[in-house]
Amino acid sequence: MQTFSLKGEHIQLIQLLKVMNWVEHGAMAQFVVEEGLVSYNGVVDYRKRLKVKRGDVVDFDGQQVKII
Repeated sequence: MQTFSLKGEHIQLIQLLKVMNWVEHGAMAQFVVEEGLVSYNGVVDYRKRLKVKRGDVVDFDGQQVKII
């Protein structure tokens, strides 16, 4: 499991996917979220603007990151 150090209070889900280099660009990030390929704390979530906060875990394509 990877970790991501949050600098503010939250990061949007699609921004997190880009920062982690799990997708090539924003349109791809939006697509994978809309298609239900991303899970948030173990549950598939379709909200592109979801605010991910410390303690949350995001899974995509066999990769996992915990927000610290």
